[in-house]
Amino acid sequence: MSDKQYEGSFFNYFITIYDPRQDEKVKHKLIDVLFIVVVATISNCNEWQEIEIWAREREEWLRKYLELPNGIPSQYTYERVCDVIDPKQFAKCFTEWMKDVTEMSKGTIVAIDGKTACGTGDNKKGKKPIHIVNAWCSSNKMVLGQVKTDEKSNEITAVPELLDMLFIKGCIVTVDAMNTQKKTVEKIVKEKKADYVVALKGNHETLYNEVVDYFKDAESDGFKDEKIQSYRTLEKGHGRIEERLYYYSTDIKWMDARKDWVKMMGIGMVIRKVQIDDKQTEERQFHFGSVDVVKDYADAVRIHWGIESTHWSLDVTFREDASRTRTGKAPENLALLRRLALNVVKKDKERFAKRSLKAKRFTASLSTDYLDYLMSINF
Repeated sequence: MSDKQYEGSFFNYFITIYDPRQDEKVKHKLIDVLFIVVVATISNCNEWQEIEIWAREREEWLRKYLELPNGIPSQYTYERVCDVIDPKQFAKCFTEWMKDVTEMSKGTIVAIDGKTACGTGDNKKGKKPIHIVNAWCSSNKMVLGQVKTDEKSNEITAVPELLDMLFIKGCIVTVDAMNTQKKTVEKIVKEKKADYVVALKGNHETLYNEVVDYFKDAESDGFKDEKIQSYRTLEKGHGRIEERLYYYSTDIKWMDARKDWVKMMGIGMVIRKVQIDDKQTEERQFHFGSVDVVKDYADAVRIHWGIESTHWSLDVTFREDASRTRTGKAPENLALLRRLALNVVKKDKERFAKRSLKAKRFTASLSTDYLDYLMSINF
């Protein structure tokens, strides 16, 4: 055994995953198969056959980290393993690992949002695509955990389940309007010891109308009320100018609704103005939260939008929507593997900091030296 074999945090956490395969039929260690799939995914592989081809070309390098007593597994072994391991245990190991490698300081934004893996559905068989709810951390732009639902409407029950997996004390949690639920807010504050900024739309009609009317009056008065805090950001680039004006008020004693929401401290509005060439658009969004300063509110709202870039990367860089793995447990486990690989590549802030995620994956497919570097900073 080499000095590096089975050393590092990845092996410490994932070696505990239960292997349901029949012992007499097992040729390859579960941890070997998982490691190969993860590193192959990092190295620009998106299909089972690609993973096998990559592993055979990189067998000598893989043996620095793995024993591989029976050589390189076939593509069917990777597929079978991803179809039989328990997604909940896999996700728990992933979340525990992320807790170990992620810096979570007070005020860190944790954005929770869902993404549908479109390719996992099958209209002919009446199978809906899986929907994954992700928790994403602002401090290192990594995914902290995931929970699968069968459709988007089930996010309401999935978000509390995801929160149960996370260690987020002192953080600020953000969710979209659909997940602005009293039980979710209560769990964030009482159980997770965190704060929140949540979006507000018509699904809470009375509260929404009160907040809209409050800021409509304030805007007509030119926001002269000193009790309303304000903050402004301006971003320019590639012919696009985006201005965001944030307004936040903790003067909400007049609101009956604050009694219904744990630790409700203030209400907010953001006006988002985007100009591209001669065309300008403007929209308003409304929120409430347990924070008491406008800067925290502004950071939470702005960073929540950032999770969309992670979803975009999963589609464009990892071709998630193009995946046609649809049956059994494999779609959910593959979704987690992509997020794991995404985190590993994102952690490179020095070697090729200016390269895109796509370019980093391509580099990993060509260079074992770069793979060793990624192992050293992640595994």
